[in-house]
This record gives sequence, structure tokens and C-alpha cells, in this order.
Amino acid sequence: MNKLFRPFLATALLATVLTGCGQAQQAAPKTDGSAEGSAPQAQPGTSASTPSELTIYTALEDDQIKEYLESFKQANPNIKLNIVRDSTGIITAKLLAEKENPQADVVWGVAATSLLVLDQNNMLEGYSPKGVERISPEFKDKQQPEHWVGIDAWETAIIANTKELEKKHLPIPQSYDDLIKPEYKGMVVMPDPSASGTGFLTINGLRHLKGEQDSWNYLDKLNDNIAMYTQSGSKPAKMAAAGEYPIGISFGYRGITEKKKGAPVEVVFPKEGSGWDVEANALMKKPTIKPEAKLFLDWAITDEAMKEYNKNYAIIGAKQEGAQIPEGYTKNPLEQLIKLDLNQAAKDRDQVLQEWQKRYSSKSEPKK
Repeated sequence: MNKLFRPFLATALLATVLTGCGQAQQAAPKTDGSAEGSAPQAQPGTSASTPSELTIYTALEDDQIKEYLESFKQANPNIKLNIVRDSTGIITAKLLAEKENPQADVVWGVAATSLLVLDQNNMLEGYSPKGVERISPEFKDKQQPEHWVGIDAWETAIIANTKELEKKHLPIPQSYDDLIKPEYKGMVVMPDPSASGTGFLTINGLRHLKGEQDSWNYLDKLNDNIAMYTQSGSKPAKMAAAGEYPIGISFGYRGITEKKKGAPVEVVFPKEGSGWDVEANALMKKPTIKPEAKLFLDWAITDEAMKEYNKNYAIIGAKQEGAQIPEGYTKNPLEQLIKLDLNQAAKDRDQVLQEWQKRYSSKSEPKK
């Protein structure tokens, strides 16, 4: 792939990595209260002169949302977007709690494993956004119309504060096995997988990498070195960047962003491979579905939107020329991903989280 990552050239490789992400099975968090501006050209049922409103639940990063939405707002100044943003696990729990009275119109940039859980609960309405044929098959539901469509993939990374480790005369960990070495005891922070999609994709990757029992044995050892499990996937990277703890298990984008800000950190993608998930969109099943909801989902996979996602992520869902690997990622980002099955991860999610909480939740920071 050299300097350019072209999804249309990578489809065959994706098929060996993104196993089973297609067919969905049938199954008081933070509201920021912000009303972001809005989205692309109006469809029948909307009017450029008639104000309308849309509620969007998302787990995208706070610092991404405003820039992502800029083109939507310019094209649709009269559509008011009520953005409800939180960590993946919290958003998923909120959506499930609202099953009988759904509040969200659209889900945007939430883990595909979470959307598969929603679909198992018959909570998603099928919709094929305009241009969905441009999305690689491994990044979208196989049902017709699609119940979810992916926009990018994100992956486990180790964020190491070089200054703090140098003070302690310790090397930068390069692998999962390094993280359980006794010299790092009390120095590692990691997301709580029941709250964070990054936490869940990390332990799901380990389960596929090491197998069921060996992964729990590994997590037992890792827990000995954990100082705290955070309620968001970003926080371990930010804590490592600030020097609060020398090592954070987080995800590539956040570590790379902290480094660009000048933090003394190295972003390490574990040599054994990274756990991962797909950030995806879906239409919520409601008695009345707003035309603006479909309009938003159309916009969310346009070339313009994909270019914005690609500024932050090395792997995007659309087949288009000119996509690049942002600075800080590995040269072959697809090869970094552990082979895993997102459908199976969604089926196992509740059981895995219950077992994790039983074993390790005493070190979790208090929930919001």
C-alpha cells in the first residue's frame, strides 16, 4: 500500500481480517445538551426554509464532531442537531434502556458490535444510504436494506510516556506480554470495557488472539499491573500524556493526537496485533422516522465526510482514491488488526462483560 491506502485495493485483504462482520443476528448517561448546526441537501419532506430537528447519539470523540459536521451544517442550516455524546458502553446502555421509547433518531459512529446488539433486539430500521455501494462489503451489514453501515475502524494502542519511563529506567512496552511484566506494576491504566468500546475491543482482540481461558489468565496478570480502569477509551491516553501514569492502553487516534499536541509519548501498536472495531451508523426503529434521519445517514458516507474521517483514521469504509495513512499509524494498518468475528463478539458481549466485572471492576473509576 506504500503511502496511499486504497480500500478498493484492500478488499481481498479485508475479507481475511474482518471475518463475520456482515449479517446481524436478531437479540443515566451523559447528554451534552448541545445543539450542533446541521447536514446535506434536503430530501422530500424537508424544506430549506422550515426548521427541523434531529437527535443523534454518538461515541465519536468530542474534538472530532464539530469538524465532521461542518459540511452538513453548511448544506442544511435549518436542521437542528441535538448531539448526545458519550463512551460506547454508556451510549449502548442508554439505547437499550430506551428500547420501548427510543429517543435517538440516528446512531452515528458507534461500535458495530454495539449496533449488532441493538439489531439482535430488533431496534434498528433497515436503510441503504445513498452511495452505500461505495462502502466495502466488510464495513456494512449484509441484510438488504442494511441495518448498519461502517465509516472507519479503530484499534488498540499502547500510549507510553517516555519521560516518566526514562525516570524509572524502564523500556517502552512493545507488546501485550510486556504489559504484564512485574516492573510495570501500578503503572498501567486501561478503559473499563463495560463503559468503553476501546476497552471492549481490546479484550475481544485478546480473546481471539489467545483463546478463551488463556485470555482470562492474561487479564488476571494484567490486572496486577493496572492502577485504574477508566470510564472512557480516551482517558488512558490523556493520563499517560499528562504523566499521571506512565502507560495507557487506549487507541491509535487519541495517542497520536496527544503526541501532536507536544506530549512526550510514543504510540505503540502491539506487535501481536491490535483488537479493533468499526465505527458505524444506523437508523433507529421508531413509529415515525424523520426524512432528516435518512438525509443525515446519506451525508455520513459521502466523499466529503470520508475525507474528514480519513484525517484521523487509517482505515475507512469507502472505496475512493486518495485516501491516506495519517501520520503515526503503521505502514500496513490492515495487517495490524487481529483476525476476529464482530458478530460473535456481539453475541458474547454480555457474558464477557459480566465475567470481566466480576473479576476486575473493583479497580474501575466511579461511573458518571
